[in-house]
Amino acid sequence: MGPGMGRGKVSLGRRTFSSFRNPVFRLYYGGMLGQMAAMNMQQITGSLLIYRLTGSAAILGAMAFVHAIPMLVLSLFGGVIADRVRKKYVMLIGQAVFAVVSLGIALTLTLGYLSPERAGSWWILVVSSLLQGGIMGLMMPSRQALIPEIVSEEDLMNAISLNMLGMNALQILAPVLAGFLIDAWGFQAGYYTMTGMYLVSIIFFAVLPLTGTIVSHGVSALVDIKEGLNYVRRDTIILPILLFSLFTVILSMPYMMLMPIFTEDILKVGATGMGVLMSVAGAGAVIGSLALASLPNKKRGFMMLASSLLLGIALTGFSFSNSWPLALGLIVVVGLGQAVRMTLSNTLLQYYVNEKYMGRVMSLFLMQFGLASFGAFAAALLTETIGVQWAVGGFAIVLVLLSILALVFVPRLRRLD
Repeated sequence: MGPGMGRGKVSLGRRTFSSFRNPVFRLYYGGMLGQMAAMNMQQITGSLLIYRLTGSAAILGAMAFVHAIPMLVLSLFGGVIADRVRKKYVMLIGQAVFAVVSLGIALTLTLGYLSPERAGSWWILVVSSLLQGGIMGLMMPSRQALIPEIVSEEDLMNAISLNMLGMNALQILAPVLAGFLIDAWGFQAGYYTMTGMYLVSIIFFAVLPLTGTIVSHGVSALVDIKEGLNYVRRDTIILPILLFSLFTVILSMPYMMLMPIFTEDILKVGATGMGVLMSVAGAGAVIGSLALASLPNKKRGFMMLASSLLLGIALTGFSFSNSWPLALGLIVVVGLGQAVRMTLSNTLLQYYVNEKYMGRVMSLFLMQFGLASFGAFAAALLTETIGVQWAVGGFAIVLVLLSILALVFVPRLRRLD
């Protein structure tokens, strides 16, 4: 893919949903919605459950840390798999394992094995987090690298924006649903529902046609990984995007893992309130995704840096707020900034990368979410000493400074279209 391709202007009304004219993208989208509905429910259900079982910020952060280890170890191999294996099959296996893990947790809750009465039973959630992190590392590069095989280069940002739109719309609905299910019927109801969502995803991915080609490399996976790392190291566009995206994620994501502490101890709004907060963040993200889906392929580097700055400012305000209405208003901006930054960094990578290395570059991009768990763990440890507001707020202040420095001193990123 080259910088001079795919930049024609399209009227906003036609462009916004143009990728949905592609029937293969519609099937992909249905499978993605099933998976993301479950994962958005997991975000509130899993973190709130372990916090109520333990009351410990450190253990809450440790679960994120455990999730990150296999994701980081296996992501590079997931990138090699994405460049060698039919991506449809990788996604089907991943969804099946997610469904089994979710069902297993639901059954342990139903049978009473996972409960406050059984001290130490929270180890089940840690093991499940370990398994899910491994599957994420192996599967997600294939899911990301599949999009350029489905849509044209002109529609790439539109397709990724619509993909984010679906994820963010579910961030509005799924946390509210999860909070309602928890308060009404307990945590097991949430996990049974998640299992059903993964099964929906399997159905859509099962009927997805095969795309791309299989190339027999005749070399070991480690050689492929080294080749991909050397490509990234030498590329003057891909490397800066990956590095900036990595630091942004590490500094901005801890608030999501530590959200139960904000809702239980600072804002005192319970499970339903946590669901509302996550949903309102999703509403801001939907606004950002719709805007990006309608825009032409111009000034995307500048918008990526500016959205990170906006995210840092809003997250700083949210961290130190004790007011429920103010927290709701600021979390909208947090969601908007997060969606725009993530969509643009993803789009720019897929736009400029050599197709030969697509899966391996996507694996490096997705490793940032594993590394973000290390950031969440560090923030959780800081929370034990300085409190959650200063821990998350301090990270956000660093993000503001980093974004300003990048805007001023990294013109290569700022000028990317």
